[in-house]
Formats: sequence, C-alpha cells, structure tokens
Amino acid sequence: MSQKHTVYHIPVCPFSQRLEILLALRGLTDAVEFRVVDITKPRDPELLAKTRGTTALPVLETSDGRILKESLVILRYLDEALPGVQLRRSDPVEHAIESMLIAREGSFTMAGYLFVMNQDPAQRDAHLDKMLGLYRDINDFLGHQNPAGPFLFEDFGLAEAVFTPMFKRFWFLDYYEGFKLPEGKDYDRVRAWRDACMAHPATKQVTEEEIVKLYYDYALGAGNGALPDGRSVSSFAFEPPWQSRPMPPREKYAATATDKELGLVA
Repeated sequence: MSQKHTVYHIPVCPFSQRLEILLALRGLTDAVEFRVVDITKPRDPELLAKTRGTTALPVLETSDGRILKESLVILRYLDEALPGVQLRRSDPVEHAIESMLIAREGSFTMAGYLFVMNQDPAQRDAHLDKMLGLYRDINDFLGHQNPAGPFLFEDFGLAEAVFTPMFKRFWFLDYYEGFKLPEGKDYDRVRAWRDACMAHPATKQVTEEEIVKLYYDYALGAGNGALPDGRSVSSFAFEPPWQSRPMPPREKYAATATDKELGLVA
C-alpha cells in the first residue's frame, strides 16, 4: 500500500482493540494510522462529513478515501487486505464454525455492559444469571467443537480476536460487581479459553487498572463520555492521565465519587 489506512478510534475501545490485535499478530502495527477521537467532546464536523453523520467508532478510511464502518467488518477487511496469513480459517466449514461463535459476541457484550451499568441492586442477580447463562452457552459450544482447547482451533484466531477485548473490558465486572466464573464443568472450558485469550502476547494493549479507572462512569450508568450527576469531568478524560489517578471505589450502588476523589481535578 502506498498510503496507510486510517482508523478513527477511542484508545480504550474494545472494538478498536480487535484491530490492534490483528495488526500485532501480523507484525504490521505500522500498517494503519490510528487517530484518537475524544468522546468527551462533540465529534469533529470533518469526521462527521466523512462518516455521513455516524458517531460510532471505530471507523476506517481506506488509503483511497473510502469509509468502512462496524468493527467486525473492518476486522475482516484488514484480515483480507493486509499481507500475511489470514486469521480467519481457510477451510469453509471451519470458517463457518468460527463465525457461529462470533455470532454469540453481540449478546455477550450487551449483557456485560448492561450488567456494569445497572443501578438497581434488586436487578443485580438477574444480570448475573444472564451473564452466567451466556458463559455456559459458549462453554458448551467450545466443549463440542474442541474439548481439549484452549482455543477454538489449534491457534489464536478470528473468534479469539473478536472476544478477547470483551474479556478484558469485563474486568469492570470483576471490580465493580465482584464477578467470578463459578468452578465446575459448566464453566471450565470457557474459562480455559478466556484465560488463554487474555494471556496471549498480542492482546496486551490495555491493563486492568486502565479499564477499571476509565470505565468508572459506566459503573454509574453513564456511558460514551456522558457525565454522572454531580460530576463535571468524565472518567474517559485524557487529562490527568489515568496512571496518576487513584483506584475508584468498588461500591457502585452507594454515593458517587467526586471529580476530586477520582483524581480528575486538583
């Protein structure tokens, strides 16, 4: 490619991390230029003109100026367009199997975000049951397709690139909801898959500390840069950097921490 593709993204976004994982696996981290979008501010009119009003990220601008949307579409495009061995399975049946697993990601992601954003303690058990049911479903799928594991097939592949960023974002469930996968055969296979995905060296773009600090507002029910009541600075703000901030309080159903308590203002 004579010119790089450009991805407009939020640095900690799981959907963007999918693309970063692909590039890391291929050894092509410089093949795409990532341009950061501050979600605590209105979208740049120039970017909105490119995307025809779409505010969802990431968005990819090809080297010849065409716009691609939806992270799975962009992931599959880069997998095919960039040099090297593709992540997707070359065998048609195996590719169909990994696609069946990927099709489960939407409901899995939605359940995790609804769980962390829940503000009603009386609904917590219902969210927990929903989350555990989805883990059991994936456990059953993996156990049928490849009981020996740890990945869906022999190596980290397309399905792993899709799910791993969500596993890492769900550190916020561990922290704010005390979530843990139960022991036993209903969860052992999916636990092995999740752990192998998260341990892979190509998936180290984010840390648990970063996720917990930046997603504090999600735990208060305020997503995508919105502000919880009584706050004036988003937990997604670039400054001060998250590394300098204290860990947020784990208790999300009580009082909201102030900007000062979160290290967002002096």
